Amino acid sequence: MHSTNPTQIAQQVVESVLAQKLAPGERLGEQELADLFGVSRTLVREALMQLQARGFVEVRPRRGWYVVEPSVEDARDAFSARRIIESGILADAGTPLQAVTRRLRTHIADEQQAIEGADAATRAFLLADFHVCLAEAMGHRSLSDILRDLTARTTLAASLYQSRHAASQSCAEHAAIVEALERGDTALARERMLAHIGNVEGALNPAPPPLRDRLRESLAPLAGSRRAAPAQG
Repeated sequence: MHSTNPTQIAQQVVESVLAQKLAPGERLGEQELADLFGVSRTLVREALMQLQARGFVEVRPRRGWYVVEPSVEDARDAFSARRIIESGILADAGTPLQAVTRRLRTHIADEQQAIEGADAATRAFLLADFHVCLAEAMGHRSLSDILRDLTARTTLAASLYQSRHAASQSCAEHAAIVEALERGDTALARERMLAHIGNVEGALNPAPPPLRDRLRESLAPLAGSRRAAPAQG
């Protein structure tokens, strides 16, 4: 994996976020990235600054570059933007849609294959990329770039807030959207898309358990273990 182009390096980082191979809060060392891509630290720094401008990385004083940890408000904002863009794309859909649905059906088949396999990264990437693929298939090149970043941001939120939305459920919801498009019912497709995005957002767990509850869980005795005998003085 070698590149001399900072934009390509940045794009690889975003794709790794979509595949959930990079986690929120993960450190991105300049030298490690330079070694990985076979480029100078100067080019890596340019890529990281691009990612910072796109909202994916942040600089922590005296510590370096890190993948952002989106707040609950950040996550809600990204989901809201996705609803506006994706419902707008479907509302603007014309006919015929045969070429669009053929491409999306192929994508869903790839999703199903990845779900049946053991490649979690490919599965995560394909499920997120469905939305970008939809925009591209409908000819919205500029919106597809925006949507890729928004989807990556919601992917970070799903990782950070421990989404309970199953991969198989996402795939089934994607298939239902395409089924509506195949019938020429763009209103139903739009309705199903909004429901799908709402389901993904609703599966997040933005409120961690209170500290004392987490402490209680951490210090709870293991099942079947015996309590330690008191120390003898």
